[in-house]
Amino acid sequence: MIASLNKRKTLRGSLFLVVALAIGLPEASALAHSMLVKAEPARRAVLTKAPNQVRLWFNEKIEGDYASLIVLDDKKQSITDVKPTLASDDPKSIILPLPELLPGKYSIKFRVLSVDGHVVESSFDFTVKGEAQKK
Repeated sequence: MIASLNKRKTLRGSLFLVVALAIGLPEASALAHSMLVKAEPARRAVLTKAPNQVRLWFNEKIEGDYASLIVLDDKKQSITDVKPTLASDDPKSIILPLPELLPGKYSIKFRVLSVDGHVVESSFDFTVKGEAQKK
């Protein structure tokens, strides 16, 4: 009799776990937001050669028309008026061409809208220690 009760409790517990997972998983995926997964130049990078572009990769597709990506110099002035574009080879990536950069500290600020409607914004710095980029 005790063995039968234990089996029922185990079965009831297993059934509860399956139902809880079935209900909880869709909510977990709905709560997931787009996020930055890679950046070139990388966060806090110290470069000996200045980059000719900034490229950001996200874990979800990005609405290119709503992407904002600026690079600021150490005086917090934007270094270009060019707008970022979606990468032709990856709808999860945006690219901003850069003018010639002098050695110094730069800040990258971005704000993107993923196709699921979530806004992602952040900023990070990188430093150029070497010569200006060669074209």
